[in-house]
Amino acid sequence: MPSTPSTALLGKWGGEGIALTVESTSAHFQFDCAYGDISGLLVADADGHINRVGVYVREHGGPIVQGSEPDSHPALYTGSVAGATMVLTIRLIDSGDVIGTFTLTQGAAGRVVSCVLPLSALLAPIAQPRPWP
Repeated sequence: MPSTPSTALLGKWGGEGIALTVESTSAHFQFDCAYGDISGLLVADADGHINRVGVYVREHGGPIVQGSEPDSHPALYTGSVAGATMVLTIRLIDSGDVIGTFTLTQGAAGRVVSCVLPLSALLAPIAQPRPWP
């Protein structure tokens, strides 16, 4: 007999490199230099397993160019929940790339690094390479 949804995972969850907000109509993930979304209520089945399809969007440092398309990919979010701990793996469906496996704690703030423009990119227009003698 298949498992049925049993545990709504509403609220804030966080871990190293990830912050998750689960609402009744969607789940929003913030990663280091990326974000993701799942439509609908995020639930674990009766065995505590999560298996949902969503989107994963890579970000980049610097300004967003008007009219540019986001680096968006369909993604599979799989994992499990035991008590106040969630372990979640994100895999891109179109390439098969595994983004990573994250451990989240219910009620914890995630530790996410914003995607910033590297200092070398800021200095590149200023610094001119010197020709070798």
